[in-house]
Amino acid sequence: MRSELQRPRTLILPPAPYAAALLGGWWLDRHVLPLAFDGGAASRPLGWLWLAVGLMLFSWTLWTFYRHHTTVNPYAGASALCTGGPFRFSRNPIYLGDWFILVGVALLLNTLWPLLFAPLIWVMLRFGVIRHEEAHLEAKFGEAYRQYKRRVRRWI
Repeated sequence: MRSELQRPRTLILPPAPYAAALLGGWWLDRHVLPLAFDGGAASRPLGWLWLAVGLMLFSWTLWTFYRHHTTVNPYAGASALCTGGPFRFSRNPIYLGDWFILVGVALLLNTLWPLLFAPLIWVMLRFGVIRHEEAHLEAKFGEAYRQYKRRVRRWI
């Protein structure tokens, strides 16, 4: 328990699974088997919209961390418990934003491949990152974090 008090024992860099799904999906679509993700004329505008929503959520979360003087680094210990801003709606707003970005880029690339990796991404994040971050926050902030967990869902 002592190690969780200092910092989370995060196993993977959180953006890595998303990036791997996008790059691998793009490669598979171009070199192995095309799997079109075509929504017709709406694909490009919807892709840009999803991407923009994800980037805005990411930026809002970074601003919230900055205002609370805590870190976004998944390997460093939190110095403050953020419960405002996007944290009012999700305990993991950056990862939620990453999902929006994944869908948006998949639409823009016109391939379903990155979305087929979604279950694997979820498992990697849930057990390689979020489990460790939650253990750190509970060890560091105790009852305040447990109350926050009861009020706010992990995703949305």
